[in-house]
Amino acid sequence: MLSGVTGRSGQGSRSGGPGQVLRLAVPALGVLLAEPVYLLFDTAVVGRLGAQALAGLAIGGLVLTQVSTQLTFLSYGTTSRAARFFGAGDRAAAVREGVQASWLAVGIGVLLTVAGEALAGPVTRVLAGSSGSADGAESWLRLALLGVVPMLLGVAGNGWLRGVQDTVRPLRYVLVGVVISAVLCPMLVHGVGGAPRLGLPGSALANCTGQVVAAGLFVTALLREHASPRPRPSVLRAQLVLARDLIGRSLAFQLCFVSAGAVAARFGAAAVAAHQMVLQLWTFVSLALDSLAIAAQSLVGAALGAGRTAAARALAWRVTRWSTVFAVVLAAAFAAGSAAVPRLFTPDRDVLAHTHTIWWFFVALVPVAGVVFALDGVLLGAGDAAYLRTTTLAAAMLGFLPAVWLSLAFRWGLTGIWTGLSLFIAGRCAAVVFRARSTAWSQTSRTTHELR
Repeated sequence: MLSGVTGRSGQGSRSGGPGQVLRLAVPALGVLLAEPVYLLFDTAVVGRLGAQALAGLAIGGLVLTQVSTQLTFLSYGTTSRAARFFGAGDRAAAVREGVQASWLAVGIGVLLTVAGEALAGPVTRVLAGSSGSADGAESWLRLALLGVVPMLLGVAGNGWLRGVQDTVRPLRYVLVGVVISAVLCPMLVHGVGGAPRLGLPGSALANCTGQVVAAGLFVTALLREHASPRPRPSVLRAQLVLARDLIGRSLAFQLCFVSAGAVAARFGAAAVAAHQMVLQLWTFVSLALDSLAIAAQSLVGAALGAGRTAAARALAWRVTRWSTVFAVVLAAAFAAGSAAVPRLFTPDRDVLAHTHTIWWFFVALVPVAGVVFALDGVLLGAGDAAYLRTTTLAAAMLGFLPAVWLSLAFRWGLTGIWTGLSLFIAGRCAAVVFRARSTAWSQTSRTTHELR
């Protein structure tokens, strides 16, 4: 068991036992589930407008999701660096990582908002093809882009708080934003309670409002640490070095899921709507599994910062076993609900027929994901981002993308797309298991002096 990692503030951290892992993982699970639960709720609300509106949400949401996925370094990279300082007993330096990550969030968010507003029309038309879903997707996306800066501030806030092993405050802040969005969504989409009936754009407006409130809470938490708010170029550069590898890894996800969404759209509104529904469930499951990975990332980073490599390796396999058991339970639940769960989101018969085609791909992949996400968290905590970048890109280029585009060429439909996803997950699983069985990952941790 890892023990005795103590911050300068006097806050101890007994790391690696079940109690400590669960103390971090349970609130992290709440944070990770909050957004996909809201998105599932949002999908159900918009689904009542019909398949066309649901397809518009699928395309617009796909673009926005890829923006956040591409910028995961603001969370995961910040956690890795902050945890290392926290484990070495320097909480002030860990908090400074949060300040600099927040500056990056603002700068990148402004650039993305401006670029996104300029390109929203062309991008949604390319993804939606000739279908009428493009207009709805564009209107939704233009409003949703106004929430990019607050969304990224929340991502950065999650990162440094996880690094100092505080996952409770992020849960509170995220839940406040989600509750506000969930209350506003049916009001603005369907005109409930006398609110204006905005249709699909009402979904985006509700989401933006919640993001702004949550971001305000994260910024307030950072200011209460009394850290200097000024940008520090040396820290910003160091964060961007780690970001390079994490962005490469995220790019693989972006290429895969954008391609899958674009190809699914070519098979009609019902096909892309079904793909969106099951993909949201996949996101729900993967983020649920990632709660244990986040605990592992924080604890592994702190352990390596304190020089406890053997204990970090033991923790890696312990978390992986727990994650796999959790994934098997989730897979069994979705298998049992194969008929009932899809009907929660839409009554459309064509959409349900397409959903049935890919449901068992989804169920079979969940246990494999239990291994993948746990070891991803371990390797990220060790700062082994370069390995994850390379292997994820390889799995994308050799597995997912060929199957997706062959599906379009040979009209394999959603079956071909989800075969590609299966190859992608299997390739990533083989890569992270191979790395974890070696000792190389636990040697990639740089000293806190080198991180400054």
